[in-house]
Amino acid sequence: QRKRSSMGQRPNIIIIMTDQQRADASRREGFPLDTTPFLDELATEGTWFNGAYTVMPACLPARVSMLTGRWPSATRARTNHNGRDAYYAVDLIDVLREQGYATALCGKNHSHLTPDKFDYWFEVGHTGGNGNDRTEDEKAFDRYLDSLNHRADMQPTPFPLETQLPYRAVTAAQRWLETLDHRPFFLWLSFPEPHNPYQVPEPYFSLFPPETLPPTLADERALESKGFKFQWTRHIGEVAFPDYAEQIPRARANYYGMLRLIDDQIRRFFDFLDARGLRENTIIVVLSDHGDFVGEYGLVRKGPELPEVLVRIPMFWLGPGIRRSAEPHPALVSLVDVMPTLCEAIGVELPPGVQGRSLWPLLTEQPYPVEEFASVYAEQGFGGLHYTASDPFDPTEDGLTPGVAFDELNGWSQSGTMRMLRRGDWKLVFDMQGRGQLYNLRNDPVELCNLYDNPDVAGVQLQMVTELLAWTLRAQDPLPYPRQRYRFKTDPRNYWSPYRSTPDSS
Repeated sequence: QRKRSSMGQRPNIIIIMTDQQRADASRREGFPLDTTPFLDELATEGTWFNGAYTVMPACLPARVSMLTGRWPSATRARTNHNGRDAYYAVDLIDVLREQGYATALCGKNHSHLTPDKFDYWFEVGHTGGNGNDRTEDEKAFDRYLDSLNHRADMQPTPFPLETQLPYRAVTAAQRWLETLDHRPFFLWLSFPEPHNPYQVPEPYFSLFPPETLPPTLADERALESKGFKFQWTRHIGEVAFPDYAEQIPRARANYYGMLRLIDDQIRRFFDFLDARGLRENTIIVVLSDHGDFVGEYGLVRKGPELPEVLVRIPMFWLGPGIRRSAEPHPALVSLVDVMPTLCEAIGVELPPGVQGRSLWPLLTEQPYPVEEFASVYAEQGFGGLHYTASDPFDPTEDGLTPGVAFDELNGWSQSGTMRMLRRGDWKLVFDMQGRGQLYNLRNDPVELCNLYDNPDVAGVQLQMVTELLAWTLRAQDPLPYPRQRYRFKTDPRNYWSPYRSTPDSS
């Protein structure tokens, strides 16, 4: 019998999500700049992971997977434009509404969800909001965001803090929570930042001056070893913005300043929760959908392949019954594990087709099979062959406007199929044409020295390839379940380890 939540009343649930936040850009990860002081302190009030990974470094696929507990290869939402194609039986919102939860989205959506699935819907995106319920200052700020064309503003944002999207999302969440009755609630508080456009008002603009920033681990000289997709991403950035290289220091400074702004707004939100006693029976998970280059390899935003700066994400959980620790949990976990974890937390069996694993035993100090969380898997690509520069495909048909704008998630960066495995210090990336990349992350954190086919690590390579194959088979979509007399066998927590997942296992 699985242990359910120890709370008599079903817990409230809050997911606080940022967009494009690099996991290592915080003091608790050893970063020299104090970008997220409140979040660093908050993480130690619960369980935090420094081995948490996205399912795919793109917004919509990652968000759909978080909400359905299914890999992008199963949801079929493998690009930012495939939300309507999302394939699943039941998602997290369906589960919670069936259990009587009041539901709200405040902030960025960019998933398969639609307003009719929520009791309250306040949506903003990277170019602001819409509608006539905005103030004149908010409308002006939204026009300003749109005018940036996702570039970095070299000057402080000329609008007050109250027009910033994190501030507006928190305000909307507070207003909604004030209206609730005694039903349990679910809130998805989803910030569109620190995603580009890289803009921030004072005092955040001046917090981290460009000339004082720590150097990146790799600069544009690394593009030669990283290959075509990385090089193409830099190329189209320079076609769109001739001052691309000159923007990078200020883009980095604005990015770190935006992290502090978000940190302050989350502090403001927690002050609200504490003042109303709303944390006493609330599970809160704080995470991001994927990372950002933030100048690494001479790049900004995201795009090519599965580098650590894009796939590793911040993630921590807190609430009643959840273990507290100043040190990170050693398990390797995934964004796809969020939905099944919340199902167990409220005592609901996992719906058909869910592929993620429940983290509830890890969060509540129950025994769990350690080997189950010794590795983690991620996906990238929409399939087919890789595009090359010689293909007859006009970049202006795929998001590039010379001198004005570009989309880093394009046919060149997203074509093909890649899969990733992380285990211990080792990372393997493999594509559909049999090309492998093997890195020792302890010695090579930005993945510049490919050890694949190096005879000195042949044993490691064999183990990693074998385990990646097993993960790839696990990620095959189980839906639809077989008909007639066949009974589909699953573990209650979706564990694949040979050890039992019952509470007396180890």
